Amino acid sequence: MPPPADIVKVAIEWPGAYPKLMEIDQKKPLSAIIKEVCDGWSLANHEYFALQHADSSNFYITEKNRNEIKNGTILRLTTSPAQNAQQLHERIQSSSMDAKLEALKDLASLSRDVTFAQEFINLDGISLLTQMVESGTERYQKLQKIMKPCFGDMLSFTLTAFVELMDHGIVSWDTFSVAFIKKIASFVNKSAIDISILQRSLAILESMVLNSHDLYQKVAQEITIGQLIPHLQGTDQEIQTYTIAVINALFLKAPDERRQAQRDIIFELRRIAFDAESEPNNSSGSMEKRKSMYTRDYKKLGFINHVNPAMDFTQTPPGMLALDNMLYFAKHHQDAYIRIVLENSSREDKHECPFGRSSIELTKMLCEILKVGELRKYECIRPVCVKSGGHSASKVELPPMWCISRVLTHTHVFTIGPFSGSGFLCLNFYVSVPYRNDKVLRKRELGGYCGRVSNVI
Repeated sequence: MPPPADIVKVAIEWPGAYPKLMEIDQKKPLSAIIKEVCDGWSLANHEYFALQHADSSNFYITEKNRNEIKNGTILRLTTSPAQNAQQLHERIQSSSMDAKLEALKDLASLSRDVTFAQEFINLDGISLLTQMVESGTERYQKLQKIMKPCFGDMLSFTLTAFVELMDHGIVSWDTFSVAFIKKIASFVNKSAIDISILQRSLAILESMVLNSHDLYQKVAQEITIGQLIPHLQGTDQEIQTYTIAVINALFLKAPDERRQAQRDIIFELRRIAFDAESEPNNSSGSMEKRKSMYTRDYKKLGFINHVNPAMDFTQTPPGMLALDNMLYFAKHHQDAYIRIVLENSSREDKHECPFGRSSIELTKMLCEILKVGELRKYECIRPVCVKSGGHSASKVELPPMWCISRVLTHTHVFTIGPFSGSGFLCLNFYVSVPYRNDKVLRKRELGGYCGRVSNVI
């Protein structure tokens, strides 16, 4: 005969004792079950104890989640969340570096549990952690050289605990000081920083931007896209992912006027390309008809997102730089722009080279070759300059060079066929023609190159 549905058979562990096999009646109050377990091991003050999953999650059993206990589950009798939070709150303030490090490690693990998190937050634990980040890091600055691994681990566990606690949504993001934001931003801006610290710092900045308009403005003052680009050029994929998340968050929360400027450029690209095809009275047509027309035109322009092309420019690099180049091309070489757009929108798949997508890829390649990530080290003519070896930097505007590469790309695909290999690897040939082996690009060389290919524009 099967056991009643309200009875579950579990094993319960207690340090230094043999596990107990026990039948739990789910109709009983949880406090009564804990008292029964404590009495079996002759433990007084059962209110100071709690049951916890013995697996890697270590989550506490509560009245809300007790129904998730299944037959065969292994539980652990442990200190209650309130007691544990109080003890850790005291331990992380220890004067002993070893004791503090161990406490922060435990806190980082336990903070994933919302039951523990609520108790720790009730003790103003979030404020304590932010104070440790703001001033504690400076307090141990003198010890950093001789205790660098310990210092890095302490900061990493502190930030991990902070992220886990905030992820529960108990505390508002609007409560944090400018000093804390500056400190987190400083970790991201450092050229050499522990990977785990950088990862947590990027996660914190993303959450700040997404969850608070006021914090977005403060973060934007401390972090620029240019400062984030070097993290995209590293080899750590997780750091790249977190960095892109921050860039996307900054883009999504950008002021309306900035987003409007982006939309205006996209509308202008559409107007220049399809003005002759536009219906004379389309402004008076229905909204649905106009949306359908915009979607059709954005598809012809070669954007990935036909409904909202602005989303094609969220990845940095190239970001808005690609859109700037496209607009420059459309305005300064209007006939060539219209010809390329129309030819690409009507050609066969095997010769397809969508203007929008290929323009973004071309800009990305130019960013790699011209070391756009190193912009802040040099005096530049907007939007890019080229490092000139041991000589003084030669300033070269990117849009004219981009236009040349763009036309040659189109000509190659239209007359010969798509590039071989993955992506746009062969574009490197067209971009590198005026680019010497020693990575020096001189104005006269670019000017001569422009002259030789000006007939195709």
